[in-house]
Amino acid sequence: MRGFDLEQLRTFVAVADSGSLSAAAPRLFLSQSSVSEQLRKLEERAGVPLLLRGRRGVQPTPAGERLLGHARRMLDLDALAMQDIRGETLTGELRLAITDYYRTSEIAGMLRRLRERHPQLRLHVTVMKSAAIDASADDDAFDIGLTMRVVAARGSAGASSRAGWRPLRREPLAWVAARGETDAIGTPLPLVLLPDTCSLHQYVVRALKRARVPYRVSHSASGVAGLQMALAAGLGISCLNRSAIPAGVAPLDAATASSLHLPALPQVEFCLLPPRRGEAPVVQAAREVLAEQLG
Repeated sequence: MRGFDLEQLRTFVAVADSGSLSAAAPRLFLSQSSVSEQLRKLEERAGVPLLLRGRRGVQPTPAGERLLGHARRMLDLDALAMQDIRGETLTGELRLAITDYYRTSEIAGMLRRLRERHPQLRLHVTVMKSAAIDASADDDAFDIGLTMRVVAARGSAGASSRAGWRPLRREPLAWVAARGETDAIGTPLPLVLLPDTCSLHQYVVRALKRARVPYRVSHSASGVAGLQMALAAGLGISCLNRSAIPAGVAPLDAATASSLHLPALPQVEFCLLPPRRGEAPVVQAAREVLAEQLG
């Protein structure tokens, strides 16, 4: 039996993480047609469909979800073997601050793989709000910060246009509520939000005011995990990036969003903060590894 091709698996993981072939292509330094061809060959080798293609991008099939876990481990093992024979393992201490909106269901697994690849790297991870990370950019609170920004209107690059910012990925925002609860949403709109220091809270409120949609804050959560639980409990609606939508919660369909007069939402961009002057070599090296792992 033939095994899997690592480059095809790398393409599959990039497409699954990016949500579309067009978004994955520049990350892989391939044309969209080359990405499509690699996926076709991978599905042919697997013998089952791995991705569901739709107007909003792609999603892994159940078989694709299972392969995704195997693919990540195989790619990590490949990188670990290369680093081991070259003596490139990271050694030292690294303080990492990550926005709590970033791929909440996957961040623990990604950090575990980072630890497995670099067992001599001592990680100190703090999950923080993006505003707090931005405010501490020039302090000594952490070595590397990963923050989230709403992409400005007309598709401008937002945070990534600033000198030194390292864009990792973009995700669409969506209006979300508990599954099966959309019929109960009335007016004024019951919002589930983080405190008003949250940039996404501020964006949602401004957008609703511009659209003249009446609202009330029905629940204020202290963190994204609490916000997700409140949404799943049917306490109201909110706005989340795709990877932060938890089980039991779903995007509102177009008809429901239209009936509630909800404004269209942009994308968000996740970025690594610029390096500080005099950054230690281990931090410089870790920044490149994190850009690969977290992107």
